[in-house]
Amino acid sequence: MSEKRRDKRNRILREGEYQRSDGRYRYRYIDEDGTERNIYSWRLDRNDPMPNGKKYELSLREREKQIQADLFDHIVTNGGNYTVLELVEKYISLKTGVRVSTKTGYQTVVNLLQKDSFGNSRIDKVRMSDAKLWLIKLQQTDGKGYSSIHTIRGVLRPAFQMAVDDDLLRKNPFDFELASVVVNDSVTREAISRKQERELLKFIREDRHYCRYYDGIYILFHTGLRISEFCGLTMQDIEFEQHRIRADHQLQRTSDMQYIIQEPKTESSVRYVPMTSQVEECFRNIMKNREAPKCEPMVDGCTGFLFLDKNGMPMVALHWEKYMERIVEKYNRTYRVQMPKVTPHVCRHTFCSNLAKSGMNPKTLQYIMGHSDISVTLNTYTHVQFEDAKEEMARVASA
Repeated sequence: MSEKRRDKRNRILREGEYQRSDGRYRYRYIDEDGTERNIYSWRLDRNDPMPNGKKYELSLREREKQIQADLFDHIVTNGGNYTVLELVEKYISLKTGVRVSTKTGYQTVVNLLQKDSFGNSRIDKVRMSDAKLWLIKLQQTDGKGYSSIHTIRGVLRPAFQMAVDDDLLRKNPFDFELASVVVNDSVTREAISRKQERELLKFIREDRHYCRYYDGIYILFHTGLRISEFCGLTMQDIEFEQHRIRADHQLQRTSDMQYIIQEPKTESSVRYVPMTSQVEECFRNIMKNREAPKCEPMVDGCTGFLFLDKNGMPMVALHWEKYMERIVEKYNRTYRVQMPKVTPHVCRHTFCSNLAKSGMNPKTLQYIMGHSDISVTLNTYTHVQFEDAKEEMARVASA
């Protein structure tokens, strides 16, 4: 009968275990693919002390238990040797048919991981605490905002979940509430008041330079159109006889300056938006003052765009964002009472809030806004303040 192998402390070693001359323990095993693998530790048992000067690590037998459990559950050894970057790239490769803006967001995350050492981490080495610390580092050291981190985690969490589903990992290290880890420093885009809206529009109309944008900005404030829907409007989409705007597509410009027409995000976004007489007048002014280009641009079969830039190409969201930024800057240089930041999306917020405060039926408002979920209409886009509550209480009391 062969003598049982023992370590330097005279403890019996199990099959596959071995102690090297430097005192370090090794465990040799065969993975599911039939490949021979080795793991090491300076401790045999969890109660063993760590040698002086050595970084803490799990004992050999603790790691053996993990390996045996993984083999039993058919968990792939070492996470398939995927790095975080490689896992994210695989996840993205499976996301076909996504919108251009979504692809751009994916590429932003890939670019970040290519530059960050976290991208080279092997996925089975990433613990939940590592994931949290990395997101904290993105905010506190790299200066990323909460919304950016939210987007980044929005790619990494499903990518790691794919690894769990593929038996590469046992747990998803990004499966936690983001707000419990990083500070939500995002600025809520509030609707402006009716008074602020009137004063801003009056300033634009009377300004010698920016008055050319009055009609377009008035339309944004009084239709609630998304800026991409607004930029995609053609002359055929304005139906004066029916007093409505057909909103069934969006105009986008990609990072490589390609113009594309996209369908709205949801079926609910395809709709007709009613026009007031003032909005109709603005559209007539735009059509009257529109200079016909030498060659009408056509994008994916659409032509006759209402708003063209100096190069004769359709204006996109960035144009209007810049115009409104400069308008507000000039307004605030002119008046002591400052105007808050106003963007095309703030115009949409303001339109929705004004209609909600006026008592419009929520389902009607949901249709006009093109929201697929009524909660978006009620919770995200309506901004009720004390004065609104006070007026409503007075109205109910007098009824």
